[in-house]
Amino acid sequence: MRIWLKNPLALLIGNEVDDSTNAGGGIVIQNNIITEFIKPGQQPEQAVDQVFDASEHVILPGLINTHHHFYQTLTRAYPDALNKELFPWLKSLYPVWAGLTEEMIHVSTRLAAVELLLSGCTTAGDHHYVFPEAAREALDIQVDAIKQIGVRGALTRGSMSLGEDQGGLPPRNTIQSEEAILSDYERVIDRYHDASEGSMMSVALAPCSPFSVTEDLMKETAILARDKKVRLHTHLGESFDENDFCIKVFGVRPVDYLERVGWMSDDVWLAHGIHFNNEEIARLGKAGVGITHCPSSNMVLGSGQCRTLELEEAGCPVGLGVDGSASADCSNLIQEVRQAMLLQRLRYGSAAVSHFDAFRWATKGSARCIGRDDIGEIAIGKQADLALFKLDEIRFSGAGDPLAALPLCGAHQADRVMVAGEWTVVDGEVVGLDLEELLAQHEQARRELAL
Repeated sequence: MRIWLKNPLALLIGNEVDDSTNAGGGIVIQNNIITEFIKPGQQPEQAVDQVFDASEHVILPGLINTHHHFYQTLTRAYPDALNKELFPWLKSLYPVWAGLTEEMIHVSTRLAAVELLLSGCTTAGDHHYVFPEAAREALDIQVDAIKQIGVRGALTRGSMSLGEDQGGLPPRNTIQSEEAILSDYERVIDRYHDASEGSMMSVALAPCSPFSVTEDLMKETAILARDKKVRLHTHLGESFDENDFCIKVFGVRPVDYLERVGWMSDDVWLAHGIHFNNEEIARLGKAGVGITHCPSSNMVLGSGQCRTLELEEAGCPVGLGVDGSASADCSNLIQEVRQAMLLQRLRYGSAAVSHFDAFRWATKGSARCIGRDDIGEIAIGKQADLALFKLDEIRFSGAGDPLAALPLCGAHQADRVMVAGEWTVVDGEVVGLDLEELLAQHEQARRELAL
């Protein structure tokens, strides 16, 4: 199957639009690969099976989400967790999350994946770290749910082993033994991780945070991940409370702790990465550690601002994440592009951060964080993951630059989305999905969890 996306209104190739000489006539996809750029007024080199008129669409590479907690869609705007910073926020919600069941995880994963997909996200990353007794095989449940929606999965098998009675933050009924964690790590990698080009499912290992796992588990996780050739992920540098915890418990700041447990490496990416000093940023950059910027979550919890430009300059890949839907209360990645651009302009100034920077974080930067070089850009030979947006809503009326209009005017939903050469969203709806039924199931699960 050869598909020609013809005469787009605009498209993002690299960090610039070059309609006059490069791909103003569109792009050709064969099966799951981008195979040809068409110059304005030209035709594809070979016959095509399908022509899609993209003259009303802005085409982006499929957006890539590198940090989320799908299950938290069930506890958005949770009354007891409102207006709190990270540690008290977590303590309010841990007892609720301890009641998760497999059915709740399945429906919350499907809903989060749908919400991401509709926002132009083609690769949905998640960090699941709560494995209560009723949901010990939560990652298996997530894999099944993701496949039903049709997005790529970048799932991380999280873990918590340091209970509050041992000096950690989570209650004991939310943690597992280290033996059980390490055993399940190996099982899910062997069963689900696909490292091939065009993979639809990857698995990484992701101890939750310094305040919820032991130092030994961090070290053993790194050893296993490198033996299995998978990546590592965790929260780090999110709050001042975390800094204080690491100094009190481990005698060092979080970045020193990261190095001590063998995680200072380019097969690691970190969520948030806010509270790093200049020397720590230099060390992280030299090692090539990736950072997921989560602007909405950082604003909701008042955690601070990630130093994105300095991290990139030092050598860190910087990606984008919506974070948990209980902290950001939203799983919309194109809106997160806007949030990232605005928050970083507040830090660096409007001339220093453009919409191209925000797009880079959500595409190529995110791809680097999760170790992919076959997605994240519109280029010959790359996977055909594309997000197409129309500018026909009132919010876009009067816009002069179509690409800049997406974040500046507040785009919130894609009109069409393609994953691996297949249309997964058509006319703003997920193909084959009964959204009303999914919403009803999700609301029922929310009510059961809140009891």
